Amino acid sequence: MSSVTFITWLIVSLFFYSNEVASSSPAISVSAPIRVGSRSILRSIDKNKEEKEDYAVELNATNFDSVLKETPAAHAVVEFFAHWCPACRNYKPQYETIAKIFNGADAVHPGMILLTRVDCALKINTNLCDKFSVGHYPTLLWGPPSKFVSGSWDPKQEKSEIRSIEDARTADLLLNWINKQMNSSYRLEDRKYENDLQKNASDIGQIARAVYDIEEATTTAFGIILDHKMIKSETKASLVKFFQLLVVHHPSRRCRKGTAELLVDFDNLLANKEIDSGERGEIRNYQICGKDVPRGYWMFCRGSKNETRGFSCGLWVLLHSLSVRVDDGESQLAFTTICDFIHNFFICEECRQHFYTMCSSVSTPFNKSRDFVLWLWQAHNKVNERLMKVEASLETDDPLFPKITWPPQQLCPSCYGTVRVDESRPIEWDLDEVHKFLMNYYGKALVNLNKDKEFTVERLVNLNDDAASSASVNALVVPVGAALAIAVASCAFGALACYWRQHQKSRKYKHHLHSFKNI
Repeated sequence: MSSVTFITWLIVSLFFYSNEVASSSPAISVSAPIRVGSRSILRSIDKNKEEKEDYAVELNATNFDSVLKETPAAHAVVEFFAHWCPACRNYKPQYETIAKIFNGADAVHPGMILLTRVDCALKINTNLCDKFSVGHYPTLLWGPPSKFVSGSWDPKQEKSEIRSIEDARTADLLLNWINKQMNSSYRLEDRKYENDLQKNASDIGQIARAVYDIEEATTTAFGIILDHKMIKSETKASLVKFFQLLVVHHPSRRCRKGTAELLVDFDNLLANKEIDSGERGEIRNYQICGKDVPRGYWMFCRGSKNETRGFSCGLWVLLHSLSVRVDDGESQLAFTTICDFIHNFFICEECRQHFYTMCSSVSTPFNKSRDFVLWLWQAHNKVNERLMKVEASLETDDPLFPKITWPPQQLCPSCYGTVRVDESRPIEWDLDEVHKFLMNYYGKALVNLNKDKEFTVERLVNLNDDAASSASVNALVVPVGAALAIAVASCAFGALACYWRQHQKSRKYKHHLHSFKNI
């Protein structure tokens, strides 16, 4: 080997050796020279420092449309910036101050406004920033989230719901600008649970945003069931019935779709041995109301204190919204399905027992959906009357949202047969008017602000359920393999048919979940 070859080999060996030492070294040598391109080294050192949490949502071309499409917020602010821009870096603390008020589960006023940012210095966002005519940094745009989705903005365009925010150099100026647009009075000093919802009982428009709380309640209930390992062999049938009810009648398209996907794979996910052992397995991976739910906060059902309203309110709204969507022929099945679900899966023991007592007191089957809707309304008022006394004596009620006999006269004057002069006398309800009100309030008024789109489950799935271990044929009335025909869904989401075949007790039960369409 020549001396030149040897020296070359030695240099290469030392080079690779030094790289290996550098990559495995727990610290960076202070004496090492900092060369061009060593900014990444400085960043790695800075990572050891505690970083402040960003409240504004970082968007890029890949998630811009999806995030703005799914947000429950009625308004959005998008900041277009460049990470190398000194003015943008200096503005970030001001923008974050406002984002902290509105974004996330710990926000003071969650779900009202979504504050986001897009880094135009990244090549992936070049076309996105061009679509919104970003000519300087930072640029702030305001508008309904849906208008940003697959949208654009031109400052020369006269009629546009997207507007440029000018003169918002400080948090105070930005918040003042927002207050003018919304006719609101948000303050930098606002604290959590100083409720921003309108408390005017006569405002029927409040219920429109409750669909997001229904999604939150649905996902929270499912999480509680999994966390407490409540899916057992003896409770599986009632859960499947409830899922089937959700697939057809849940007011949220996302929950209908997610529950249908879970129901298709239900038997495969929950083999009998897995159920009996209390394991949850892959079922935890199913997001029955979308990837962003639960969001961690409530909107329509938000109380003035952390421990009031919330989940219980959301669950009641879900049950009412289901009741007004069933047909006459489904009313008895919906009644027993809801009663069994609460009995088996509502973890508050006293509330569960009270509700099931009311269910057990019903002696005549419901032949009309009207009767079921009114029964649930009466049951809810009975619960409220009981809790009024308990919470008043223990001072555990929500001072801003006390339990009341519902609906109040301001919200539905026609529901009251006569004008109440003496509050101590029983209310003379006009039940026809009450029914009409409930159908509108939990039906038409409670709308999903997201545009419904069709989806199709194209696969035909055979679900096998070994029923040999069951004690009796009656115990298998409605497992996944039981004979339960889900009624044809309303025209809003097309025709849905689920066919279930039941055979003898000692044989396996084979199920065919046929083509979910337009849910």
